[in-house]
Amino acid sequence: MKVLVIHGPNLNMLGRREPEVYGHTTLDEINERLHDKGQELGLEVRCIQSNHEGEILDRLHHFYEEVDGILINPAAWTHTSVALRDALSATGLPAVEVHLSNVYKREAFRHTSYTAPVCVGQIAGFGPESYILGLQALHHYLLTQQSAPKGGRA
Repeated sequence: MKVLVIHGPNLNMLGRREPEVYGHTTLDEINERLHDKGQELGLEVRCIQSNHEGEILDRLHHFYEEVDGILINPAAWTHTSVALRDALSATGLPAVEVHLSNVYKREAFRHTSYTAPVCVGQIAGFGPESYILGLQALHHYLLTQQSAPKGGRA
């Protein structure tokens, strides 16, 4: 099984950007942990990051036929991007949304997610571990769907 990990805007600054909110772990360290956990679970993990919404949409459109699921931290696009929501929905792939911080303990505008309704679940507030928990949840979901009886999803 293959999983596409999408990191949204400003996540390339992890480790330096607002460490009191996002911690000191870098994006490279998160990606390394995801690859390690993926190997442990028997998943091939491909990670992409961009600060340009159109680039993320293009890459999502390009890779969706090559992967079984999506792990996404849409970052600020969570609260603003109908285009990203529509692209996730259009793939028909199961997706898990993750956030490093607990968005519901932050500013009110962060309490709305355009992407969560087209995802199978959301994990937030556990720092870098949110990604690992999200990958495990997506893996479990994919396994459950593979074993579901024909004619419907579990």
